[in-house]
Order: sequence, then structure tokens, then C-alpha cells
Amino acid sequence: MLTLEAPAKINLSLRVLRRREDGFHEIATRMAPLALADRLTLELLPNAPAGTVRFTCDDPTVPGDETNLAVRAVRNLEKHTGPRPGLRIHLEKHVPHGAGLGGGSSDAAAVLRGLAELCSVSPSALQAAAAETGSDVPFFLHGCACDCAGRGEQVTPVEGFTWRPRVLLLKPPFGVATPDAYRRWTDSREIPGMFYFAQYTPGGELVNDLERPVFEKYPVLGLLKSRLMTCGGVQASLMSGSGSTVFAVLTPEADASAIISAAGELIGPGLWACDTALR
Repeated sequence: MLTLEAPAKINLSLRVLRRREDGFHEIATRMAPLALADRLTLELLPNAPAGTVRFTCDDPTVPGDETNLAVRAVRNLEKHTGPRPGLRIHLEKHVPHGAGLGGGSSDAAAVLRGLAELCSVSPSALQAAAAETGSDVPFFLHGCACDCAGRGEQVTPVEGFTWRPRVLLLKPPFGVATPDAYRRWTDSREIPGMFYFAQYTPGGELVNDLERPVFEKYPVLGLLKSRLMTCGGVQASLMSGSGSTVFAVLTPEADASAIISAAGELIGPGLWACDTALR
């Protein structure tokens, strides 16, 4: 039996470069893991038939069938290694889904890392299975800030990255579909008065090209970012990935409860908040 953490992430920068012939988009993004994490327990089942995967989760809204990214990661690994020994996966869910925080991708990467510990898996098979499972999954095989290119599968750790600020995550009671955000990117327009400009931090430039299509469809997210940037103790604010989470970089002494209260006045019931930090 093996227990692993599957950290959430934020995109410190996300540039959309072009739409590729295969339907994906060419991007350049810097991602960093957070202290907020799911927890997975993996257990080999020697008496179960090879290829058996038994998945359970404490969140009933998480799919438990073959569509789950953690299960898909096992199936993709099997393409390169053959059927694996029977496996039980239990997921304790702390990272919300549809949030732009990479929860499902991180869970899949944690399963792959766990299988590499429990069984003999070559690095090449691990990397291939990660890339086939999802664009963000290869990033989560690393435990550090990385610059990612291609559709996200080309991963380069950022040398000398030591920035560890407090980060306040704020998610309204709805998610954003990533394919829809990218599909709307080409024809989307900036909303006058919204903050889209780059912000400069010790961790690099904070900017997200997907804010344009997402704020156009969900203006409340742009208003949330603007509200955060007026709060005391907030150094910068940005939407993570395709949303719907908007994060604020806080000073060490910032009053998170006051900032959450200000966001709650705008969002209303159902606001999810987490005061965390870069990992």
C-alpha cells in the first residue's frame, strides 16, 4: 500500500500561440504546484485478475468509471507495459474540479508515480502514458515550477525558482469547460475596464490569454479579479488556467478573511476559498 499527495497547480502565465492542425492549441505556460493537494492510496491486489482497477472516492461527484483520469492513466500505461497487477485506488478529494487547478491531471500523475514505485516502470513508458492521458499530466510528474510548451506536454523545470508566496484561491460555484475556453479564444474580445495586463513578480510575468474568452462569457470572473486587486494585502491577481478559479498573491500579513468577505459580496453563496502557498 502506498499513499501519495497530488498537488493542485496554478498557471503563473499562459500564452496561447495558435490553433494546431490536430485541434489542440500551441501554448507557452509556467505552472507551479501548490500546498493544496488531493491524497491517493494505491494498493496492489495480487489475487485479482491482471488489469483490474477498483477506484473509489470520498466525493460522489467524481466519476469512478473508465472516464476518470486516474483510471485512464493506468490504461494508457498498460499500452506500453502490458496489463498491470490488480490495483485499488482510493482518492480523498480536496482540489475542486472544473477549477483550472489541475486536480484530475495531478491525480493521474500521482497514480503513475505510485505505479513506478510499486512496480517496474521505465521512465519512457511513464512519460508516454502521462502525455496520452492529458496535456497537464506530464507537468505533475515533476515536483516543481515548470515551463511547458506544445500543448503542455513539453516540460522544462525552472532552475532556481525559489518564490513561495501565500496564494488565496477563490472559485465561484460553477466550473469552466477547458475546450470551450480554447474554442472561443480566436474570436473573443477584451471587455473595457477589465484588467488583462501583465503583472511582474519574482516568479515571472503573470498573464493569462484565456482570461479574454472566459471573462467575455463569465464577466463575474473578471469583476472578481478586479475586486481582488483593490484589496489590501493583494500583490497580484490572475485566473488560473481556463478557470473558474481566480487567485490572489498575498503579502505575508494579509487578512485573508477580509479578502474572502469582499469576494463573497460579489459572488454570493457557494464561493470556495483556500489560503495556501506555492509548494
